[in-house]
Amino acid sequence: MGFSPRTETLLTHAGQICDGKGARLTDLRRQVLGLILDSEAPTGAYDLLDRLRATRLGAAPPTVYRALEFLMEHGLIHKLESRSAYVGCVSHGDTDHAAQFLICRTCGQVTELDDHELAHALDDAAKRLGFTVGKATIEAEGRCASCARA
Repeated sequence: MGFSPRTETLLTHAGQICDGKGARLTDLRRQVLGLILDSEAPTGAYDLLDRLRATRLGAAPPTVYRALEFLMEHGLIHKLESRSAYVGCVSHGDTDHAAQFLICRTCGQVTELDDHELAHALDDAAKRLGFTVGKATIEAEGRCASCARA
């Protein structure tokens, strides 16, 4: 299964991230990550399974879920809880970075923010209540600029 040049570059970087952590980006994990990265929209587990079955006849739900778990554990993807779908995040390879997403209700486009001020504002608000944030994923729904213009 061939991926776009952009995705191949990200997969190479993902392999380096895994190597640096003493983990292994197996062919299956690489293929699942590639499918997510090549997708134009967040991808659900069963969509991934259907696409995997084109090349892996024995692919089953546990196969996909184990790969997704590994990829999340190593900071290579995020799960959008509101969509029950996954998006790639290879640039960080860090499971502790704040994940902030803008999700267009009209076209489904998802944009990940890397806004440190937003993360600090959440931490500060939580601290005022005596709460320590360990990990936070923020999903904001609305309309993207393209859909707003249309």
